[in-house]
Amino acid sequence: MAKAEKSRERAERADREEPELHEKLVAVNRVAKVVKGGRRFGFAALVVVGDGRGRVGSGHGKAKEVPEAVRKATEEAKRSMIRVPLREGRTLHHDVKGVFGAGKVWLRTAPAGTGVIAGGPMRAIFDCLGIQDVVAKALGSSNPYNMVNATLEALKNVQSPRQVAARRGKKIGDVFATRDGKPAEAEDKSSDAE
Repeated sequence: MAKAEKSRERAERADREEPELHEKLVAVNRVAKVVKGGRRFGFAALVVVGDGRGRVGSGHGKAKEVPEAVRKATEEAKRSMIRVPLREGRTLHHDVKGVFGAGKVWLRTAPAGTGVIAGGPMRAIFDCLGIQDVVAKALGSSNPYNMVNATLEALKNVQSPRQVAARRGKKIGDVFATRDGKPAEAEDKSSDAE
């Protein structure tokens, strides 16, 4: 009895989370297996899922039909979601590089009004994540699987000033004096010298 109630509660909780998640189908690949009677076709789908407020995940699913492959990929993406700290809820805190296999990506923070400047698979991640201003460049592989995984690797390395300050045992003001990297005292001295 208790197990049935718990599974029902879990299903209800999943239903409540469902409407707020954004899903993007990044790639569908048709694969063929040659057998005695001819070819058997299957489909592989790559899906990105996010809540638009700093959580995103990707999933890969394979099946004999496209809808089933997409469903499997979506479930995997929901299980593998990560949280990414965003500055002002619209861009990254700092520039970051991500590498996965032969795929390399650079993600750069951008001022308000820049928009999402990124290629297809990366754009899907940023849309699901809720980033409005970012400049991204993909180097190396253009394979959507490598690009998505490299982008997620980069996003795992994004840290907010609060996280850095907590790790170093300092106040946020000490870590985060100015945006251009110089501490406040050095900035004052350089202006006096001129």
